[in-house]
Amino acid sequence: MKILLFSLLVTLSAWSMAQSEVRVMNFQELEPRLHMDDDHTWVINFWATWCAPCVKEMPYLEQIGKDYAGRGVKVLLVSLDFVNQLDTRVLPFIEKNGLLSEVILLNDPKANSWIPKVSDKWSGALPATLIYNNNHRSFYEQTFSLAELDAVVNKALSDAK
Repeated sequence: MKILLFSLLVTLSAWSMAQSEVRVMNFQELEPRLHMDDDHTWVINFWATWCAPCVKEMPYLEQIGKDYAGRGVKVLLVSLDFVNQLDTRVLPFIEKNGLLSEVILLNDPKANSWIPKVSDKWSGALPATLIYNNNHRSFYEQTFSLAELDAVVNKALSDAK
């Protein structure tokens, strides 16, 4: 009984931590994160749980986050799921896939106004990835393989020097 109770408490604690770590914000709150002036290379991926190509490339984004953490790379995952799906889709997805990257749920229905602020090249299709640092900025409206993502992150890192 004690083991079962302990297991339940650990599970609830992990779920509660994941829930508190997913911030819901509008684009005005997110926008400064797209222009950070720091020593990091940012990989910002726009995705959704209902987007099969997004789900397919998620392990690659997580791998890049792990492999390049020591080189100043930070991965930010911006979910475009509906806010009412946070508890039913987004948090279970994060838990099931063991995501360690920061996740934000973007709750801003005025996509036609904020999509061009992310990139004038973005049609609005998912997945979409912005990679930038102080000397590099690139936008990709595509699904990456691990090798492709590794190459574009390495390019951004070499441009940062």
